[in-house]
Amino acid sequence: MIMQENKPIRVRFAPSPTGPLHIGGVRTALFNYLFAKKYKGAFILRIEDTDQTRYVEGAETYIKEALKWCGLHYTEGPDIGGPHAPYKQSERNAIYKQYADKLIATGNAYYAFDSADELDKLRKDAELMGKAFAYDVNTRNSLNNSLSLSKNEVEEKLNNKQSFVIRFKMPANEDLLMNDLIRGEVRVNTSTLDDKVLYKSDGLPTYHLANVVDDYLMEISHVIRGEEWLPSMPLHVLLYRSFGWQNAMPQFAHLPLILKPSGKGKLSKRDGDQLGFPVFPIEWKPANGESASGYRESGYFPDAFINMLALLGWNSTTEQEVFSIDELAAAFSLEKVSKSGARFDPDKAKWFNGQYLQKKNDQELIGLYLDILKKKNIVLSPDKAAKIVSLVKERAVFTNDLWDQSVFFFEAPLTYDEKVIAKRWKPNTNELLQVFMETIKTSNCNNVEEYHDLINSFVAEKAIGHGDLMLPLRICLVGSTTGPDLFEIINFIGKTELITRIEKLLKK
Repeated sequence: MIMQENKPIRVRFAPSPTGPLHIGGVRTALFNYLFAKKYKGAFILRIEDTDQTRYVEGAETYIKEALKWCGLHYTEGPDIGGPHAPYKQSERNAIYKQYADKLIATGNAYYAFDSADELDKLRKDAELMGKAFAYDVNTRNSLNNSLSLSKNEVEEKLNNKQSFVIRFKMPANEDLLMNDLIRGEVRVNTSTLDDKVLYKSDGLPTYHLANVVDDYLMEISHVIRGEEWLPSMPLHVLLYRSFGWQNAMPQFAHLPLILKPSGKGKLSKRDGDQLGFPVFPIEWKPANGESASGYRESGYFPDAFINMLALLGWNSTTEQEVFSIDELAAAFSLEKVSKSGARFDPDKAKWFNGQYLQKKNDQELIGLYLDILKKKNIVLSPDKAAKIVSLVKERAVFTNDLWDQSVFFFEAPLTYDEKVIAKRWKPNTNELLQVFMETIKTSNCNNVEEYHDLINSFVAEKAIGHGDLMLPLRICLVGSTTGPDLFEIINFIGKTELITRIEKLLKK
């Protein structure tokens, strides 16, 4: 990567508030954040809301809350201000028209008065001939614009307030050579490009004009965005050249797509709905419409979610997979970002969460566990909670798994593994359990060791295998053959509950 001498690192994440923030957008924000953090630069949030027809109420608030949950704290933005405020494009409208006028004055743009109906007819006529209509170097001089009309005709239309757009005048037949920090050399002939609208008839700029003007005024050093914007790169480079801003032009890097779990096509909400995983960082609850689940509400830790995202399309070139945010920033570089799409693996996302859960200190996990118990109106001492957490945490991936893996400490099982009972229940198992209950009733065990000794003595006295007693006992207490140390469960629930659970299964 070529760093421009004495130019501070300034990057921006510039989402449009048209709906919830997809994890692809979060990854773009993350890579910008890591790049800024590594080089001690600025990470800016800019809301690009010039397309009011697609604006969705609540989306801007959602974006800010999602970034906050992810720990991606911006240094400048709409709600915190900064040296280049405002950071919402709808509040910068007065700025853009003067730059569109500059392009008109220098001959790099022109007024186009074509109506929607006229353009629609041109498209349909082209389709009938098996072609696609483009407003470009080949057609513009025959259309209703300031290139084909006389100066007087143009002035008359403007004076009469006739509706117009401002289009960029694409150079004819020029080989444009550009550099992308991820993809390398990009070459495009300008004759293959159309004359994009820069300023709309509603008095608002399009993305292209507002984006370039804002990046210049906000002194952005690197534009790191998704590959869907790669086709716009030639226009943006030419706009910098047309304004005479070549020396201030940022370096570009276009990130690869996040692909479906199958590896075919871009990851979408539908994939998440069909396969049962979120594609948004936090839950989306629109005022009107269908809500969508988020990673936060699904029990993911934000640092696990971010760690997972960082490795979609970026590789540290080491065996390390679990990174803190500081480690990610230290290791991050655009040169290590892949050109090809990154396949999303929902099982790997769960794996990361499990890794982070195991890494949490006992006090933090105990606090999370006690919060779960409180919601279930269960009162438990921190010491007992610590003991249970230590027994079940290795089987947990999510915080709620701590409850799922320990519910039998508090509640008798409602169902039993019928397959195991059918396969492993012996003709004498019921009688054996009855005799064991009588032994328990007369015992005075008060700890794990004493229960351990009691059961060992019983097994030896009856000349049976440990499994002949322990397996049916586990079915009685847990409902299945899984779970932590059985003696710990027995000691926790006590002999009265132990007898009650044995009797319950025997009655069944």
